[in-house]
Amino acid sequence: MNTSYNSHHVGSLQARYGLRVAARLSAGLDDVPHDVAERLRVARQQAVARRRQPQAAARLRAAPAVSRNGHTSILSLGDDGMGDRMGLWGWLTSGALVLALAAGLVAINIVQDDDRVMELADLDAALLTDDLPPEAYADPGFLQYLKTGTGSSATAR
Repeated sequence: MNTSYNSHHVGSLQARYGLRVAARLSAGLDDVPHDVAERLRVARQQAVARRRQPQAAARLRAAPAVSRNGHTSILSLGDDGMGDRMGLWGWLTSGALVLALAAGLVAINIVQDDDRVMELADLDAALLTDDLPPEAYADPGFLQYLKTGTGSSATAR
């Protein structure tokens, strides 16, 4: 479904919708007391005045271009894109954030490496301070001996 409209067509659709809403609201105006009708008229004038302010139109601005590449669509902001609006402080802030992210990743890597080294050191210390020599753990027969559980019954006697 292709929903690309030019700005003139969108403006005319919005105007038609506004006229239909205004006609619907004005339909029951005869049954409303005079003071309520005056308050509604003033509120309507204020709403129209706010709508005509350039800020409201700038917030509702559509993207100038949509590029398609297969199943992917890209919205581009044209000449007034991010580069023009960011300025020097924006670029410096972005660079500082990227540096902070990189420093955080390096710190995480260092901490994880230290944790791995400490785990291996604890394992080595446990092996070296045990009653069995380290060669016993490398012996396949000793591993089978531990799996079968005959070691616990032999030591119990």
